[in-house]
Amino acid sequence: MHRWTALGVLSAAGLMTILDGSIVTVAMPAIQQDVGFSSAGLSWMVNAYLIPFGGLLLLAGRLGDLIGRRTMFLAGNAVFTAASLLAGLADGPGTLIAARFLQGVGSAMASAVVLGILVTIFTDGGERGRAIAIFSFTGAAGASLGQVLGGVLTDLLSWPWIFFINVPIGLATILLALRVLPRDRGAGLSAGADVLGALLVTSGLMIGIYTVVEGGRHWWTGAVALILLSGFVVRQATAGNPLMPLRILRSRNVTGANLAQMLALSGMFAFQILVALHMQRVLGYTALETGLAMLPAAVGIGIVSLLVSARLSARFGARAVLLAGLVLLFAAMVLLTRIPVRADYLTDLLPVMLLISGGGLVLPALATLGMSGARESDAGLASGLFNTTQQVGMAIGVAVLSTLAASRTEGLLAAGQAPAEALTGGYRLAFATSAGLLAAGFLVGLVVLRQPRAEAPLQPTRP
Repeated sequence: MHRWTALGVLSAAGLMTILDGSIVTVAMPAIQQDVGFSSAGLSWMVNAYLIPFGGLLLLAGRLGDLIGRRTMFLAGNAVFTAASLLAGLADGPGTLIAARFLQGVGSAMASAVVLGILVTIFTDGGERGRAIAIFSFTGAAGASLGQVLGGVLTDLLSWPWIFFINVPIGLATILLALRVLPRDRGAGLSAGADVLGALLVTSGLMIGIYTVVEGGRHWWTGAVALILLSGFVVRQATAGNPLMPLRILRSRNVTGANLAQMLALSGMFAFQILVALHMQRVLGYTALETGLAMLPAAVGIGIVSLLVSARLSARFGARAVLLAGLVLLFAAMVLLTRIPVRADYLTDLLPVMLLISGGGLVLPALATLGMSGARESDAGLASGLFNTTQQVGMAIGVAVLSTLAASRTEGLLAAGQAPAEALTGGYRLAFATSAGLLAAGFLVGLVVLRQPRAEAPLQPTRP
């Protein structure tokens, strides 16, 4: 029973992290008015969280293997909870941005090791499949629920409550985790305390994510990030105690699942942002109406991931389930490429929301495949790597597809089209690109991935 309670604790922490990434978007106008953000500075409400979150995941995952994944999880939740309280009390832009940065640090510390803890608790293949499905549901549905919750809290209370709500949840998570999460000693810092490697990968990822979220406006930062990450790879190949042993990439499933995830989530996450923008900017929905309109997607993902995904994986294998889910998501994007300017929700948008339930197949299958080739001693690292490609994929998708949509819209406006028609044309191009990314993810899954034998437990460490 403790295992399932532990899963609840891990899922609650994952839900908090995902909610915090989306809940703030609805409250941004109220925050701008009360705190005094400029229009340009307001974007750092999101960026200040995203940059440390994505940049620190790999380092936090490896440190979890070295000092203990339970220790890293508890420390991360403590940092996140304290930063949430600071964010709610902030009375100026500088304090709020600093608090958001600390939230990103805490989220990275906790999120990086969650899958590593989960797969070591659930060693039976069938139980592990169900556990991963439940955990994946909380993450997939959390983004949609965050928009609804953000609207409700901001309208009924005030914007600080989108941060204050994390405090009791965070404290409860820490107290329960102390009771139910298994203690693990870790290998010790001497087994992989690669300080130079840590500096290279963390700075490279942070600068790279900064380049992405800024839309590539500062091209030289991308070059710096590429140099730093290349240096990290060279360092890992030559270091006596590397931060990320490159042997982990020899597994076709680890490499393939991370690549497929980056492609798939680039399209999936961008869909959520762009459809929300279309509903508000073209169809005239309010923020709360937009969140409610997207609830069928969250409910569909929940039903599929909780009730269907694990059973299908047990019968047909995680690889087949992944491919089927990607086909459903591809179909949803194809429908959106034909969305009319005056779209009707029931006939034009609801079918898309139902097809998005394919995400309930894709996310658990990717997690299963991405962790299947890792050794027990590398579980935290594999978890951190998996979460890193997830965040990088989402950031790239939003930046690239939003830029494409904006560029296409500007061109159509210059050609004399009405604003609603121009916006719709821009979103259609973005949805077509998203369909291409999902198709590429399907090809990676088809060619690279292999079905794990009997959903075996993590491979034991070899000397």
